[in-house]
Amino acid sequence: MGACVVALDPIVQALKVHVLAAERIHTDDTTLPVLAKMKTVTGRIWTYVRDDRPFGGQDPPAAFFEYSRSRAGEHPQKHLAGFTGILQADAFSGYGALYEGRRKPAPIIEAACWSHGRRNFFDLAKLNKAPIAIEAVRRIDELFEIERTINGKTPEQRVAVRQEQSKPLVTALEAWLREQRARLSSKSETAKAITYCLTRWTAFTRFLDDGRICLSNNAAERAVRGVAVGRKNWTFAGSDAGGHRAAAILTLIETCKMNDVDPQAWLTDILARLPDHPAKRINELLPWNWKLQHQPQAKQHNAPSEKLEPFTWGEKRMDTKRLGEINPHRPARLSAPTATGILLKDVRVIHCSTIRAKARLYWSGYARRRGFGWGGGQGWSSPGRVSGQGGRHGGGGGPKGGGGGPGGDQGGGGR
Repeated sequence: MGACVVALDPIVQALKVHVLAAERIHTDDTTLPVLAKMKTVTGRIWTYVRDDRPFGGQDPPAAFFEYSRSRAGEHPQKHLAGFTGILQADAFSGYGALYEGRRKPAPIIEAACWSHGRRNFFDLAKLNKAPIAIEAVRRIDELFEIERTINGKTPEQRVAVRQEQSKPLVTALEAWLREQRARLSSKSETAKAITYCLTRWTAFTRFLDDGRICLSNNAAERAVRGVAVGRKNWTFAGSDAGGHRAAAILTLIETCKMNDVDPQAWLTDILARLPDHPAKRINELLPWNWKLQHQPQAKQHNAPSEKLEPFTWGEKRMDTKRLGEINPHRPARLSAPTATGILLKDVRVIHCSTIRAKARLYWSGYARRRGFGWGGGQGWSSPGRVSGQGGRHGGGGGPKGGGGGPGGDQGGGGR
């Protein structure tokens, strides 16, 4: 993996530049166990997400990740050294230095997350059935309901709706929270939830005057969710270097997901093209630009069809010598280095661009029922020694059954 990360570093840096050029970004962090002597230590993975789609932005979404050995505030300060826009984040104290007026080149504008404020009340409402918490959740949910109606509209349109509909609700909510806070003990959990909101009220209400700000920080939380789920599989990073490599790979995969690009297909193609690709044109390899280059081809192969035609490998025919050795119960791995992913009905393939291209076929139940692939009644129509017409391994075992075809020696009947 280390060699791949080094090769892909120009793309990782280009994505970082793209994210930090945004007017507003989301941030969050999560734990990353790192192997140490006779134990593991708790490192951190930080994510910074650019997603302008909620306020009608046309720039593509992206995310970049950073690794650190601790959660000290110096790390986000270093990651965001040149950023001066809006930062949507939780109330982590390590971000405090970013909002200070003496910060150079300029202070970052804080935008608090209403989902975090709501979560404190929601837990109390769910566990303790606290009436004040239940009412607070109801009032905050009214704000989220308004936000759903303006998602994707321009900042000016969003501000107009918020001033007309959301501002009266926010004003009433503040007065109600202060009233309830005065009646509660400072040690009660409900009072702590109220204090969390009131001490950050300026950051919470900043969305009323700026249409670029979202009501929540969910974009960043979605980005780190894959790390939290992945910890159950890979358990820990082997070293600090492994943590940095993991952050680089997460940057690439998460950005692909945000732009509806198959990460495996993109990485396969990019790794093959990078050695000969001009450094000045690295932006051509970014996921959203790569998607535009391959969209016509993907559209052609994704076109719905009631009957799947036998698959051929582009203009150049593929060497099918090893196809007869494919295990029908697992994906086939054939030798070769360049490919682009295409979804053809329920059959995921890697489309070969040269005779020596790498191919991986994922056979689905649909393909077998239709009779395409190993054990299907119609067999293959490839010109080599595989089943179908002229093939050595004919169809068989499928619902339609079929012989080995002219010149075939292993046919079979259907059930």
